[in-house]
Amino acid sequence: MIPFDPLLLASRHARAILVAGLAVGIVLPGLAEVLSRWIPEMVVILLFLGALRLSPADLRLLASGLPRATAYVLIAQLALPMAILAIAFALDAANSAVTLALVLLACAPPIVSSPNIAAIMRLDVATAMQLMGMGSVLLPLTALPVFWLLPALGPPEQVIAATLRLVLTILLAGGGAIILRRVAFSKVGPAAVQRMDGLSVVALAIFVIALMASVSEAITQDTATFLFWLIVAFVANFGTQLFMLCFGRDPVSGARALVAGNRNVSLFFVALPPDVTAPLLVFLGCYQLPMLLTPVLLACAYRR
Repeated sequence: MIPFDPLLLASRHARAILVAGLAVGIVLPGLAEVLSRWIPEMVVILLFLGALRLSPADLRLLASGLPRATAYVLIAQLALPMAILAIAFALDAANSAVTLALVLLACAPPIVSSPNIAAIMRLDVATAMQLMGMGSVLLPLTALPVFWLLPALGPPEQVIAATLRLVLTILLAGGGAIILRRVAFSKVGPAAVQRMDGLSVVALAIFVIALMASVSEAITQDTATFLFWLIVAFVANFGTQLFMLCFGRDPVSGARALVAGNRNVSLFFVALPPDVTAPLLVFLGCYQLPMLLTPVLLACAYRR
């Protein structure tokens, strides 16, 4: 008789569990409200689990082709948010919540589950992993000038404090997980890695439930606001992916498009003050939908 292993089961049914998290968060707003108090801590845990999955071989892979990967990260995480900011200043909209959401989204690195989604969609996993890793490592450097110009972040000392919190989060969570993997789990087998994936899926599902607190409140009390942020989330995510696919001509363009549209904007909810991030909680919750639905709704575009 095969023993029941909940983490292996979670890994094999990741999409169903994440969709269930969405449903639970909307149906049980009380539970979502309780969990929402721990969103920053959950972000740190997710970063830790994502980095824990990186084996020594994966880290060597991240080090290959550094100039090209670095150039891509600088364009995606520095040039793009700067361009959005320039347009916002020209339109006198630099202080709007939409500008803040789009700039932070463009500044964020790819989500930690990018390699897993790439594998599901039969894209180049190595490219997704490299851009996710490089984007996270370079984030403090690319975020600082963007933070400096964002009016919502206030005076320079607040910008520096936010950047330092970002650096500490990445060093402690990401670096600590890499060290732990090298010291204690350097020679784990495929089943153990799959269990790590299952643990990440469970943690992400709980995180999704927490994010639904603001979404369910907006659905019932301010439907127009919910629909507005939902449209912004889908246009920003799917629009970026489809744009990148239109101009991609090499074998790894699909992976680049995937990571360009799916960004780990939740990282900034650890670094930035609550009064800055609170208005964006509905957007962050809505943004989970296009991320989870990418393998379903954009499968035909990627196959083409």
